[in-house]
Amino acid sequence: MDAVTEAKPWNRLQMAERVAQDIPEGWYVNLGIGMPTTVADYVPLDREVVFHSENGVLGMGPKPPEAERDPWLINAGKQHVTLRTGGSYVHHADSFAMIRGGHLDLCVLGAFQVADNGDIANWATSDNDSAPAVGGAMDLAAGAKRLWVVMDHNAKDGAAKLVKQCTYPLTAPGAVKRVFTNYGVFDVTPAGFEVVELAPGVSRELVQAKTDAPLIFKD
Repeated sequence: MDAVTEAKPWNRLQMAERVAQDIPEGWYVNLGIGMPTTVADYVPLDREVVFHSENGVLGMGPKPPEAERDPWLINAGKQHVTLRTGGSYVHHADSFAMIRGGHLDLCVLGAFQVADNGDIANWATSDNDSAPAVGGAMDLAAGAKRLWVVMDHNAKDGAAKLVKQCTYPLTAPGAVKRVFTNYGVFDVTPAGFEVVELAPGVSRELVQAKTDAPLIFKD
């Protein structure tokens, strides 16, 4: 049996759970639209992590059961959420003041590409992309103290998303500190992508073959 068939990459929920494991007690965290929003479902309620949403929610909890949804309580991706004890609503401008003022310890975003120097491209795949605007991603990438990315390791066509240089329009230069994919966890260092952990059965040879940029393996 070869390395490809033996490998058991993480699925999207396992990727979100892996991100949640690394978030320390007491951090203020923004979760981007898409896969990052599921991270809140895996942070234990006895660990105090304050989740922020740019539409003006501070102190989000996990998603509610369908029967308990509050139609007025949603995150920036229009998904129903809960409010933890002590949570609050704030004006949209105040929410962005928190972002731009450097008050968030962490932002977790999805991405189309991340370069080995920390550049991130996550809003358009060409100069003529149909996306109307970058939204709050630039504010978050520049304003949060740390930026982590959670994404599939490769695009649907197999193209690498961990690259030497982004070919899509940048959201922010040099901002990403850590990347979580279905193949593993990677730190962005001055020397490039350093492997922190690989998913079960994923070999060094496999993950390097799926990656455009050279990987650094710690023995």
